[in-house]
Amino acid sequence: MRVRKAFGATVLLVLGTLAATGAVLGNGGRFSPALDLFAHFAPLYAVAGALAAVHAGVFQAPFRRTTIVAGFISLVASAMLIVPEWTRGTGPETPATPPGTIKVIQFNALRTNGDIRRVADWLIAQNADIITVTEARHDLRDRLRRAGWKTAGSKGSLMIFTRTRYQRMDRPELRRGSQLTFVNATYELGGLPLEVVTTHFDWPTRRNFPGQPRDLAYVASVRPRARMILTGDFNATPWSAELRRLDHSLGLTRRDRGVATFPAQVFGRPWPLPFLPIDHVYAGPGWATVSVRRGPWLGSDHYPLIVTLAPVR
Repeated sequence: MRVRKAFGATVLLVLGTLAATGAVLGNGGRFSPALDLFAHFAPLYAVAGALAAVHAGVFQAPFRRTTIVAGFISLVASAMLIVPEWTRGTGPETPATPPGTIKVIQFNALRTNGDIRRVADWLIAQNADIITVTEARHDLRDRLRRAGWKTAGSKGSLMIFTRTRYQRMDRPELRRGSQLTFVNATYELGGLPLEVVTTHFDWPTRRNFPGQPRDLAYVASVRPRARMILTGDFNATPWSAELRRLDHSLGLTRRDRGVATFPAQVFGRPWPLPFLPIDHVYAGPGWATVSVRRGPWLGSDHYPLIVTLAPVR
């Protein structure tokens, strides 16, 4: 019994210490991209630290004081990463659905998804106005086209689907060597131009990632932003310094707030507890937010992100 108790206490101490270390290192992300990688897992540090501290305190486990201190540090350091997401502004809001309200869906469909028919059927049933798909496939594109949807970016893995065809695609010229993947198109909505941009960032561990936020900010700056809608799989959480910098540089407002969309599955089975908000929807000042919610599992490792916007008059 003593050995088992000592082993459990050691596990709690290690758990609390690792959580505190990860949370503290994550706060260094504003100075170092390498440290910023730790910031993405801030909610896990908070949960792990809290569990270790509470268990040690309630059951009077060995190393009690040290474990509680480690848990407290993990909670404070995690809060420093998470709280700014819940205190920032998310743009104008409206509870009503006035004329001109649109529904936007951002979804990483997963290149290896074995149930594309289910994806297509769900997207069609949503009666959305704009659907942006990351890791899109041609069979998904063809199913939506047969249902009357028009496509921008139809030859790649990033696609924009709308009910009406785009007016033009004025693709900004990026710097030489840029690794940013994006599709943009201009539509007419309510007699006014609407610019839609969608992108897919690399994982932050890839060497191409650091330049992609800077290049995306350039794309947003040279296209009309008042009614712009920008979506994508950014592979970056709101707790990271990189995404917070992007929020400030785009000239747009991110309308989702801490909506976790990844992972949606584990070993091919649905996972109901995603903890990484990495799919995002931005909009210009011409839009007010009506609602933001997460969609169902559709065989992908991401959940859909559904944002309803209304024009600001």
